[in-house]
Amino acid sequence: METSTAPHTGVGPVPPGFQAMLPPQFDSIEEERLHRKQELAAAFRLFGKLGFSEGVAGHITARDPENPEWFWVNPFGMSFSRIRVSDLVLVDHAGNVVEGRHPVNRAAFCIHSEVHTARPDAVAAAHAHSVHGKAFSALRRRLDPLTQDACAFFEDHGLYEDFRGVVNDTEEGRRIGAALGPHKAVILANHGLLTVGRTVAEAAWWFITLERSCQAQLLAMAAGTPFLIDRETALQVREQIGGPLSGWFQLRPLWDQITEEQPDLFH
Repeated sequence: METSTAPHTGVGPVPPGFQAMLPPQFDSIEEERLHRKQELAAAFRLFGKLGFSEGVAGHITARDPENPEWFWVNPFGMSFSRIRVSDLVLVDHAGNVVEGRHPVNRAAFCIHSEVHTARPDAVAAAHAHSVHGKAFSALRRRLDPLTQDACAFFEDHGLYEDFRGVVNDTEEGRRIGAALGPHKAVILANHGLLTVGRTVAEAAWWFITLERSCQAQLLAMAAGTPFLIDRETALQVREQIGGPLSGWFQLRPLWDQITEEQPDLFH
């Protein structure tokens, strides 16, 4: 029996039978907005389930498809594990709440508004104070190509070394956006991780796998002297698993899991 192999970078023609493995297309802005909000709520539930919450810190944003300078974000002070579609807040380019019943984290606006401005290609951005991301960020270094999964970020993540406390002005958000550059992620020194994607699912997946790659490197460094994957191989693997389609598709199993376990997130 012949078998087909799905494309992993999203570049080039898609073999018959694999159309269902692509991000959905929408007939209206309303449908696209609802889908982005559903993915956003699911991403928060996953972050809560994976233990990425730290008090009121952390935020994921998604551009509004009709007004791309505006973005949807989590309510300030609400547990990731409780967020539903109806709880999400829409904020304009000046930080004003356009839609929603809750206030917005000032740091979320200062960071994400500037990241979205710096990266018009990024639909979503994710930031949280996850344990291993925080620990690794204190080393003020980039991730090494130690594992296959880490190669997704090889020469494709930035480093922001100018930590100045809690972000409360857009100027620091602008500097974070500059440190992110054209990459899918940036390590924020003494702070944590931030990732972006062309879909909410992609941004969420890059955060999840970057957090785990930080954990793997910390464990390897604690155990001895890790052996790095050579540059040619690391770039090849990045091409295979580091594209936008791969990032979106990698979250599919977690999407299926969280939406079945917690269907109330759609409310």
